[in-house]
Amino acid sequence: MLKKFLSIIGAYKLYEKWLWIQVKNGPKLEHIAIIMDGNRRWATQKEQNPWLGHKKGADTVENLLDWCGQLGVKFVTLYTFSIENFRRAPEEIEEIMKIAEEKFRKLLTDERIHRNKVHVKVIGQVNLLPESLQQLISDVEKTTANYNNQFLNFAFAYGGRAEILNATKTIAKKVKLDELNINEIDEETFEKYLYTAHMPNQEPDLIIRTSGEERLSGFLLWQSAYSELAFLDVYWPDFRLIDLLRAIRTFQIRKRRFGT
Repeated sequence: MLKKFLSIIGAYKLYEKWLWIQVKNGPKLEHIAIIMDGNRRWATQKEQNPWLGHKKGADTVENLLDWCGQLGVKFVTLYTFSIENFRRAPEEIEEIMKIAEEKFRKLLTDERIHRNKVHVKVIGQVNLLPESLQQLISDVEKTTANYNNQFLNFAFAYGGRAEILNATKTIAKKVKLDELNINEIDEETFEKYLYTAHMPNQEPDLIIRTSGEERLSGFLLWQSAYSELAFLDVYWPDFRLIDLLRAIRTFQIRKRRFGT
């Protein structure tokens, strides 16, 4: 039994190494976005409380950052908590917020963040989050504001429609105050008012969704117009390097047309 197990592990490692070489030698991705789905179903499958799935999922994020750094991915955007998620049970929401506080507090002193000059940003309606979490987010953003080697975005209290509406209202207000000429409004202008405006590359090359669901759920509705999509059957807490490599490899063999 042990011999068979070790054989499987060895085969897995060989396949992972082969994929790594293929991906490293293939077309480069600048921006990867991930819908980290399946935390609750992972916990249910293991007969555990839902928030334990969220905790394991949050730990998986730390591995992801290391992998993306090694692959030279400069922009990483993670769908962490949607506006609709506020409809969940109060106990679950409270636990999610506690996990988020723990992770953002860790980011403040995370040696990897500062060594690699990672710019951390939360995109979404941060004002809807607990005040203590808002303060931690603000502290992390201020601490990393001048970093630009890599960009890490957490879509928290996020909704794609809300983002577009917010940008539209801001632009309308500027037009009303004569701060912006309506004839000057084009796609480039509009993008300056999106949550992702702080990044040179707002549009993901690849959007990955875990858990087997095949929809965007309002994620980066404007920015994803020409993104390639990869839907994986694995639940987010079980997401492995090999899953990331397979998704990237699939992206690399596609021919992107951008509407042509």
